[in-house]
Order: sequence, then C-alpha cells, then structure tokens
Amino acid sequence: MKFEWRKQEKEIYGVSAIPCFIDIPSQNYITISGMGNPNNEVFSEKVSALFSAAYKIKMVYKSSTEKNQEINDYSVYPLEGVWGKGSPRDELIKEELQYVIMIRQPDSITREIFVDALDLAKRKKPNIYLDSISFETICDGKCIQMLHKGAFDDEPASFEIMDRYCLEHGYKRIGKKHREIYLNNANRTAKPKLKTILRYRVMDMSKQ
Repeated sequence: MKFEWRKQEKEIYGVSAIPCFIDIPSQNYITISGMGNPNNEVFSEKVSALFSAAYKIKMVYKSSTEKNQEINDYSVYPLEGVWGKGSPRDELIKEELQYVIMIRQPDSITREIFVDALDLAKRKKPNIYLDSISFETICDGKCIQMLHKGAFDDEPASFEIMDRYCLEHGYKRIGKKHREIYLNNANRTAKPKLKTILRYRVMDMSKQ
C-alpha cells in the first residue's frame, strides 16, 4: 500500500482558512538551516538538495520493503520552513531572516536509511548542500494553524487572524518563530493560488 499524506493525515494537512488548535506529535525530518533572502539562489539550491535526498530516501525505502508489506511506498512530504527574524527590529528584512527548511519523513524511515540514501544522492547528483542535511526529530506540540491563500508577502494578514483567535480562545503564542508548510510549488503556481499552512506554538492560558 502507498501512504498518501494528503489523504491519510487530513487533520494536519487538510487545513482550512479558519484558525484551529492542533497538538502535533514528534515527527522526523531532514533539515537544512540558513540565513538570508529566500528569493536568492542559495536558498533554491538548499531546497533542491533536500528534495534530492528525500527522493533517494523514498527509493532506498521502497527497495528494502516487500510488496506484501502493509506500507511499501509513500508520497514525498511537502517542503516546510521554520522562520525567525535575525534582527530585533520590527520591520521585515529578508536578508536577515533565519530559517530551517525541512521535509518530513515517514515514521518507518530510520537514520540508517537516511545515511544510505544521502550517500547515494551525493554520488548520483552532487550538491554542496547535501553535506549540510541533518536527520532530526522535532515536536511542535500545541499549536494554532490555518491555511493562507495567496502571496507570501500577504501572510501578515493571516497571522493577525491567528492572533485574534488566540486572544479569543485563551491561547498565548510561544516565541516569535513560525512554521510554514508549502502545499504547492511556488515556482509553478500563480501567487493568488499559493496555499501555505501557517503554524506557531502556543500555551493554553486557561490551564495555567
């Protein structure tokens, strides 16, 4: 059976344009960190390295499973990014953005599979950023998330909606970083049709 994250994890990825609370468990990712403008070439090369590794991991996993195994294939998860300002100033300066971009991995993917696949990726399609990829387990925990439709530069309006939701439902945002999950390819999609899940961590103030 092929695992399809869009169909089988709708509580995480089937998000509407209305904010909601969600408790995200620990999940495995391949990650690359960096700082700078996401519109520059370095960022694109890092994204390319991540997807190169992700598809090699999928290939190694498929070759190591039996056809009668319950899950012997899966769809590669979408690109995600955790973003923060490198400057304490209020204004957004893209050149000072700090980020960790990542692609989630199924629970069945082990560190050993990751190491084998990364070595294969380096031999098949060299990319200097393949050496910067890590295999990490991350737990977002209690969060507020919603679907943002449109250009990335218009996200502040959606964050304002999320902030109002928190205020009205007794949640308080933790930290200033946020997560973005890109449900379509920004290079192949018109800006008005972009779909991005926005998420940030919160604490429930009613239980304090």
